[in-house]
Amino acid sequence: MAIDVEKRRPRLHYVTGGLSGPAIKPIALRMVWEACQVVKIPVIGIGGIASTEDALEYLIAGARAIQVGTANFYHPNCSEQIALGLKQYCRTQGIEDIRELIGSLRT
Repeated sequence: MAIDVEKRRPRLHYVTGGLSGPAIKPIALRMVWEACQVVKIPVIGIGGIASTEDALEYLIAGARAIQVGTANFYHPNCSEQIALGLKQYCRTQGIEDIRELIGSLRT
């Protein structure tokens, strides 16, 4: 929920909304990791992804793909920057195929 203090009205049309963006990332990342431990289907990482590091965390936790949502509103070209960052990370780490990262968490 958000309130416009000048107008004393809700900022959202339906008054309240869901939780998204950076606030949800720790929970979503945990759920991706847990889901990947028990299912054989591809899991997509969603929630709080706004940087290359965020995307890498989801891939390392086991996600086969990621989705960028909220960050697109305040940084419209962040998906392109994340893709370029992933390419650079793989290059500097000597990783030939990004799929090598999927589920590579060392516990």
